[in-house]
Amino acid sequence: MQRTKRLLRIVLGFTLLVIGAAMLVLPGPGWLTIGFGLVILAAELIWARRLLNRLKEHAIKLGRSVS
Repeated sequence: MQRTKRLLRIVLGFTLLVIGAAMLVLPGPGWLTIGFGLVILAAELIWARRLLNRLKEHAIKLGRSVS
């Protein structure tokens, strides 16, 4: 059961990444969808957690520079 849940989270995360990437050129919230996909994948995969942390750091820096 645990392996099935893990597999479903990984599949859902990658699905959201692909849909988000498509939304970068199509109408829709592409970056938000990619973020949700990374959040789901970060619970299971180290590389996704590292990438999500880097994106958070960049978002914080961008927010500081804008205000």
